[in-house]
Amino acid sequence: MSRKSIEKIAQEIALPIVEELDYELVDLEYKKEGPHWCLRLYIDKPGGITLDDCQEVSQRVGDMLDIKDPIPHNYFLEVSSVGLDRPLKKEEDFVRFKGRKVDLKLYRAIDGSKNFKGELIGLVGDTIQIQDGEKTLEFKKDEVAIVRLSVEF
Repeated sequence: MSRKSIEKIAQEIALPIVEELDYELVDLEYKKEGPHWCLRLYIDKPGGITLDDCQEVSQRVGDMLDIKDPIPHNYFLEVSSVGLDRPLKKEEDFVRFKGRKVDLKLYRAIDGSKNFKGELIGLVGDTIQIQDGEKTLEFKKDEVAIVRLSVEF
């Protein structure tokens, strides 16, 4: 079974549980780290996620994964807060965080740079727009590796 297939099945199992608890499933990834496989869920809620929230999601999702047993080998389940530098993945994220500073990383460099920073204008069709000073920058979504909220101290 492919990594993407496992992620899809795990999301189908986790999403109703996370939503029932009034949390948001921001991201889910299944990947090999060294000799071990890890299924990692990133969750969020207004006011932030606590350790108890992560524990509850881990227990409930873990129990359901044990029952359905969709992963054919050993793995670790981790549930984590999305963090201050949360990735923007869904269309709703680009609406919700419009006007916020973001860090954007491309798969391939443009004019010698892969990293860009600016104020999020939004997602228009398949184009992510940010404002960098006086310049409006546009990037095709499939050329962007990640967009994260910028953390400034």
